[in-house]
Amino acid sequence: MARTAPDGKRAASRGDHGSAAGSGTGSGTRASSNGKGEIRVLIVDDQRTFGEALGMALGKERDLTVVEVVTDGAAAVAASDELHPDVVLMDVTMPGMDGIEATRRIKEAEPETAVIVLTGELGDLTVGRAVQAGADGCLPKTEAVLDLAGAVRKAHAGEELLDEDRVEESLRKLRHRRQQDASIEQRLERLTPREIEILELTAAGLSSEKLSATLGMSPNTLRTHVQNVLTKLKVHSKLDAVVLALRHGAIEGTSEEMIDLSDGANTKPD
Repeated sequence: MARTAPDGKRAASRGDHGSAAGSGTGSGTRASSNGKGEIRVLIVDDQRTFGEALGMALGKERDLTVVEVVTDGAAAVAASDELHPDVVLMDVTMPGMDGIEATRRIKEAEPETAVIVLTGELGDLTVGRAVQAGADGCLPKTEAVLDLAGAVRKAHAGEELLDEDRVEESLRKLRHRRQQDASIEQRLERLTPREIEILELTAAGLSSEKLSATLGMSPNTLRTHVQNVLTKLKVHSKLDAVVLALRHGAIEGTSEEMIDLSDGANTKPD
């Protein structure tokens, strides 16, 4: 997969110059960092048991060496800087620094280190974010378990892990989503402090009757405020407005509230 530089511009993969990657002499395969022909691998996954299981699978391969297993993005950046692995297997969702940001930092510091992003589901937005961060490939975890060694060798050789059409489609969808997000954030910025307060109290579970009493306003006045919110955010219901505000950080709420409120919500991002 052709790499994308951190600034979003497409960059040639290691296999784009000379003969095709993996074809023998003149391929995109770079020399291993230890000079012994082994491919040195750093594994990053917040589930240490899963990361160690991947390490055990790779440890059975004569040409692969696992240099370390770490459980968060910050540790991945530090380990990469210290150990200079040839390939990094990077989980996406981790506490603190996520895998996308860790990938970006590793690729900025050591562009020749190949990074394969592992994710539970290979969605277009995840692929787009990973590619823009500089990842050399993306794999669903289920597929990685089946042929992890092969994926590592391909990434090290600069071979494609995703076809170009999939990459371009993922980047297109990511650009579209970011345009949507920018539009939604502009709408949220139009809300008044009182309208934000209504959304916060609604997210906390207050009924319309309790909202009126808490805010010291008549039911008619409350309905007017709510209708103004729906108009500004271009949504159909108070529930939709709360979900949108939670997702974009305009109001605070727990992950449990997000899940409960999102069930059945119907927003209109356009």
